[in-house]
Amino acid sequence: MKDYDIVLNARRDDRLTAGDYIKGVVSNFIEFHGDRLYGDDKAVIGGIGYVGNTPVTVIGIEKGKDVNDRIYHNFGSANPEGYRKALRLMKQAEKFHRPVLCFVDTAGAFCGVDAEERGQGRAIAHNLYEMSTLKTPILSMLIGEGGSGGALALCHSDVIWMKHDAYFCVVSPESCANILWKNTKKADEAADALALTAKKLYERGLIDKICEDIPMKKLATQIEEQLIKLNKIPVGKLTDERYAKFRNIGYDY
Repeated sequence: MKDYDIVLNARRDDRLTAGDYIKGVVSNFIEFHGDRLYGDDKAVIGGIGYVGNTPVTVIGIEKGKDVNDRIYHNFGSANPEGYRKALRLMKQAEKFHRPVLCFVDTAGAFCGVDAEERGQGRAIAHNLYEMSTLKTPILSMLIGEGGSGGALALCHSDVIWMKHDAYFCVVSPESCANILWKNTKKADEAADALALTAKKLYERGLIDKICEDIPMKKLATQIEEQLIKLNKIPVGKLTDERYAKFRNIGYDY
């Protein structure tokens, strides 16, 4: 399968969404709403629950299922209040010593005028800043599209997992082709150059694990094992290793 085929596959209408993963992996989920500043962004769902016997704060970027559901969730493109809601939940997790679990699936943050007026760029940057020193473990899993800063805002994590048929990239292949060659028909060529597949990202050390298609129960077990392992790391060492992880990305390239 070509890299661009993986991109197209990640956009399929019948893929599992963040809500599906939360239902399959997290028990006793209670959803929280709002950023305590502007409103409740439906593109970001989050709350608390259990993965196995481990209490977690879980956050997901939800695309929706059918047309009406996708409109309701803004097609998985979050506004600033979505990222602020996510950060509010992360800070709450830090206070109560709960690990954070993020399911990421977005073509990118919403780029409308209203989003810019409400501080889209600042909201994303603030998440990255706060996540870099968050005093509780963070595990992020890319389950479909991982587009630009919209995905990165929930991926400044101790551990990043990625579905084998997902992608993670600074820009869509179509936009890249338009910028470089003024021709979106070269999107397949751009996808090859962008190194956006799980295999290429794993080889470059940008992600920590490639996830194959497995039953949700088994995935929940693997996630809990990883969270337990992260929970055993002293907080100071945890944040130091998180910092070093991102400082070392690209060192050999």
